Amino acid sequence: MNTPLLTVTQLNTYVRSVLDSDRNLNNVFVCGEISNFTNHYRTGHYYMTLKDSGASIRAVMFRTANMRLRFMPENGMSVVARGRVSVYERDGQYQLYIDDMQPDGIGALSIAFEQLKSKLAAEGLFDEARKKPVPKIPLRVGVITSPTGAAVRDIITVLGRRFPMAEVILCPVQVQGASAAPQIAAAVKRFNREKLSDVLIVGRGGGSLEELWAFNEETVARAVSGSEIPVISAVGHETDFTICDFAADLRAPTPSAAAELAVPDAAEQRAYLSGLLLRCRRVLENEIASKRAYLKRLEMSPDLTSRKAMLDGYRLLLDRYSTTMEASLLAMISGGRSNLKFFAGKLDTLSPLKVLGRGYAIASKDGRSVSSVRSLSAGDGLSVRLSDGILECAVTSVKESI
Repeated sequence: MNTPLLTVTQLNTYVRSVLDSDRNLNNVFVCGEISNFTNHYRTGHYYMTLKDSGASIRAVMFRTANMRLRFMPENGMSVVARGRVSVYERDGQYQLYIDDMQPDGIGALSIAFEQLKSKLAAEGLFDEARKKPVPKIPLRVGVITSPTGAAVRDIITVLGRRFPMAEVILCPVQVQGASAAPQIAAAVKRFNREKLSDVLIVGRGGGSLEELWAFNEETVARAVSGSEIPVISAVGHETDFTICDFAADLRAPTPSAAAELAVPDAAEQRAYLSGLLLRCRRVLENEIASKRAYLKRLEMSPDLTSRKAMLDGYRLLLDRYSTTMEASLLAMISGGRSNLKFFAGKLDTLSPLKVLGRGYAIASKDGRSVSSVRSLSAGDGLSVRLSDGILECAVTSVKESI
């Protein structure tokens, strides 16, 4: 018998055709533990090895298939993979081409929930320091939920009962399904962009994990965490927890509870204001009574009860001031007279007439005093002033003292 001579390519192609034609290998379920996991970021394909205690098989999950996964595969994770067995001709390696994969034991959604929760917590999106306080008296309350569910009716009813002064702004969105998460995130961003409310309620009524999953999407968590308007998350029942609850500024166990947390109770506020008004009135009444008592004491004081006594006091004070002023003026006049007499004596002593009275004379020429014989010549006229008159003289000769 002649055995054909095959190339490596022909052999691998033949083996592949044999495996591909086997219906049992076209749709197999394989349980194993993931190892050597690689996320090829350029192509988006997942490469891994599935193994158990006795053997291993290489596996690949193309991007078109892994886009449907709710969780991110990790090394050490036990999974159940569905796919087909074939050969990669270039390497001659047979491997499992995975079309779908689910965690073995715990559900894919639960794993996806924990993975996203850990990721966002590590980024600090759930930190208490990031959370904003809910305003005490909001005038506009935004509600993002389904327009037809029981949750919106409960929220509107509670808001109307507790605080009818607040304006309710409803933004209807889908709360489950593929388009729910983008709609919820877009609604949160719109409320912030247009500053439509003072506080936001985001939520829906109860349901299964799958039905609540829109509130576990990363896009919703980031929109809620990045909101400048305080957000109250109200998803499901009290036992339900979503990623939105952790990202929000405040979690409410139910939509009705969210409405109670969003606004104050108008009746309680009226009672508080009434009590405050009563306390203010009492304080004012006590203050008025105190001032009246003070005025009464002033009214009964001696100065106000006897006008004559008050005037007599002013008269005595005026007399004392008058006596003091008169004494001061007399002292000033006496001192002035003494000073005048003193300066008059000084002036008399220095008077030129006093000097002339002692036998001296003052000679002047042309109205100017003559103090030296050098300023005169024989024949000059002189005026000589004596104590009792003036002599008009002529100079006959000039002699200087030796």
